[in-house]
Amino acid sequence: MAVTRRQAKTAGTAKGRGFIPSAPSPEQVTIFAVHVTEWKRPFLQRYFPGSRFYFLPKDLGEREFDRAWKARILAEARCEFLVWGRELPPALTAIAAQQAIPVLFLEDAFLRSARPSASRTPPLSLALDSRTPYFDCHRPSDLEVLLSTYDFEADAALMERARAGVALLLESGISKYNGGLQRTTEELYGPKTRKRVLVVGQVEDDASIRHGCPSPMTNNDLVRFAAAEQPNAQLVYKPHPDVLSRVRPARSDPAEVAHLCDVVTESLPLAEALRTIDHVYTITSLAGFEALMRGIKVTTAGLPFYAGWGLTDDRQPNPRRGRKLSPEALFAGAYLLYPRYFDPVTGEQTSFEATVAAIKRQLEEPHLTNPSRPAWRPWGPYGVLGWRHLLTAVVAPAIRRAGNDRDIEDFRTDPIGFFRGLSDRRLRLIGRILYPYG
Repeated sequence: MAVTRRQAKTAGTAKGRGFIPSAPSPEQVTIFAVHVTEWKRPFLQRYFPGSRFYFLPKDLGEREFDRAWKARILAEARCEFLVWGRELPPALTAIAAQQAIPVLFLEDAFLRSARPSASRTPPLSLALDSRTPYFDCHRPSDLEVLLSTYDFEADAALMERARAGVALLLESGISKYNGGLQRTTEELYGPKTRKRVLVVGQVEDDASIRHGCPSPMTNNDLVRFAAAEQPNAQLVYKPHPDVLSRVRPARSDPAEVAHLCDVVTESLPLAEALRTIDHVYTITSLAGFEALMRGIKVTTAGLPFYAGWGLTDDRQPNPRRGRKLSPEALFAGAYLLYPRYFDPVTGEQTSFEATVAAIKRQLEEPHLTNPSRPAWRPWGPYGVLGWRHLLTAVVAPAIRRAGNDRDIEDFRTDPIGFFRGLSDRRLRLIGRILYPYG
């Protein structure tokens, strides 16, 4: 998984081109991965077959690091730290600085899956950043440096590809997450008789808000803000799908602002949600960028990666950003140069265009996105100890009460993997008791 910076075509842009695989090396690179839940590990190993992975414990203390990991790290001739998210444990931060060990921050990129929300499906694109995750507004990320320095207009082929890419997304209606259209905008918003403003809700404890919005703001704050500025408009508030399905917690109750707006609580693909909108208010949501691609005015209350380039109505300043970019240049940086795309079948690196085609195929053939039961293993819940599948009828109601329909689907598909992938240590222990083999 060793990476280098691609050389830019023009002076001063050598750090603005995005990661590409380095030349093959006879010496294998060892990756020490942090904050990677169990269900994510197989696809990382599949996407980066030239690396040997070690997955560090979730709650790695200094004593455990000194006892079990420090010597192993120091013994490696070539190694890197891979962090899912933004937080690198202090012990790893120290040894990375002392030993000049590269650190890469990993996140889902901007085309993730054909399912309506992330679930436990492998992402089709990843963002790897050597500075900080792209949503962190407090420090410049590789994406911010790329957008600040790359000479987009001098790269005619890239800009032509960007224009075609924007058209492809608009025509297909594909977004970061995707799903089938069940209701239309007219059915949910009603007839359009005046200016229509969409307030995009987010998961309020998500890292993209915690690190992308210097002044704290909730979804309800954003609704009130938009209502004060747009008193004569129809205000539509779309809470985040993961909040509506209880996959993620809600920090503010939509009922408290229902007198100010129409609250949309039914599933609606983002492309359809934006179809009749004149103005979007968001904190840091990628929906703001997708609105920009459709020529919709966007007000950002936080500092998402696409703010500060002269395209959005920004309510928080970022003195590092001041360059004026076209929508196509912003798209080229964020969708074409910065992420890596992966084939969902082979795991090999692929292109933006091929990923859009793969999502289209999956949407047209929904069975391709349905998780299948794990391969038969003698010790698994459906193997020799197959009697354990009887536990499903007992355990599923408890999971439904504590979680949501997606959790039930994941549990029925792979009971062992479901419990092993939970973040709560007590629940993982319950899983070990119920399914001790596997």
